[in-house]
Amino acid sequence: MNIRSLLGPLLGFGATSKIHIWQRFEPIGEGIAGTMSKFYKVHDKESDHIVGLKLPNMDKVGPIEARFKGLNKPSEGEISKFIEGDHVVKTHECGKTHDGGHFIVQDFLDGTLVHFRLKRGEPLSPDDRINMIVQTAIGVATVHKAGFVHRDICPRNLMVSHLGKTTLFDFGLSVPDKPAFLRPGNRTGTPNYMAPEVIRRRQSDHRLDIFSFGVTAYEIYSGQLPWPGGDARAALAHDTPAPDIRDVANGTPDRLADVIMDCIRPDPDDRHDSMDLLLQKMRRLT
Repeated sequence: MNIRSLLGPLLGFGATSKIHIWQRFEPIGEGIAGTMSKFYKVHDKESDHIVGLKLPNMDKVGPIEARFKGLNKPSEGEISKFIEGDHVVKTHECGKTHDGGHFIVQDFLDGTLVHFRLKRGEPLSPDDRINMIVQTAIGVATVHKAGFVHRDICPRNLMVSHLGKTTLFDFGLSVPDKPAFLRPGNRTGTPNYMAPEVIRRRQSDHRLDIFSFGVTAYEIYSGQLPWPGGDARAALAHDTPAPDIRDVANGTPDRLADVIMDCIRPDPDDRHDSMDLLLQKMRRLT
């Protein structure tokens, strides 16, 4: 039995008819172009709500989806509908457009990307940084509990609201947590945050997200990456031990430092086995 037949009744595959996007949605401002999609803040005339509208670029999505030919992989929208939690973006609807494209309707996240906050060097207290890290961990744990691997945990895919809530989004590279979807050869994600097994094109599992979370948490708390940034070739350095975060950011709590350094161990067997275990160890930080 394939993944679509298992999840289909829960996700309502095929339930949405094809729609004319710009007859139903009214753009508010200009869209934001991403690597594989375009995102709009829109007024949904049907619900009378302000929502986020994501339009994947099928020319770019197609080659990635082709890697899973014969596996009946759910689409990004179908996967994101199944992932629900306080620190992941809420997806309300997905389907096909009248011209053969795909659309995803989500909550509009009003805030600032964690990436931008770090890049601008915004002043953040230790408590602010810890809250971001813990809430990100909850988001990743939610993805895993739903039976998926995100495959692109990084500050560009985290939004912080004006009230300090951190939300994980973008399931464009996510796949079911099954060996067939995580075979060697699929070097996918953001190089600075890629696990060594992905860079080396080896079989992987949900622990690649744990590594990427660890790199993200290291950067959030210390303000810098554990290894010099660059492309996939530079990311080969992820096979070597990173500088202890306590030596980079004075005053890093030992409990937090231990969690982060365990996450970014090169061998997945040496990392935390689950995000739930990691969260238990971080419980007293907030």
